Amino acid sequence: MAHAEQTVTVPQPITAVFDFLADGVNDPKWRPDVTSIRYVSGEGVGSLYAQTMRGPGGRSIPGDYRVTTFQRPTRLEFEVVAGPARPTGSFALKEVDATTTELTFTMDLRPRGLMVLMTPMINKQVKTEVANIANVPAAMAS
Repeated sequence: MAHAEQTVTVPQPITAVFDFLADGVNDPKWRPDVTSIRYVSGEGVGSLYAQTMRGPGGRSIPGDYRVTTFQRPTRLEFEVVAGPARPTGSFALKEVDATTTELTFTMDLRPRGLMVLMTPMINKQVKTEVANIANVPAAMAS
């Protein structure tokens, strides 16, 4: 199984950070491989977003996802429901003080079928995706 986790400190109140992440339309602001995204349906748990990502070789791949846990302002989880890879992920938020939030992004992907042969590449991609969490402070500041 591919697993990655990274924590970043965001100089914003916890509710602002949660709301920024919960609105998937913000993803391209901090995830450079998201080429397009749109809200499809739902609110809170069950919210669905259709996204296109830059995949291997620069080709476009679907990466639609659904929110599976929505506990404002401390926890947000999702599962990818379209595309060649179907990872799950979570954002855990902890208030440091009224204007600072500790944000941890975790992602897991269990390769199946022929994807098992690509486990080293998948591990690298999961780590790269999670590392993008470092972009959130600058994305929220702009």
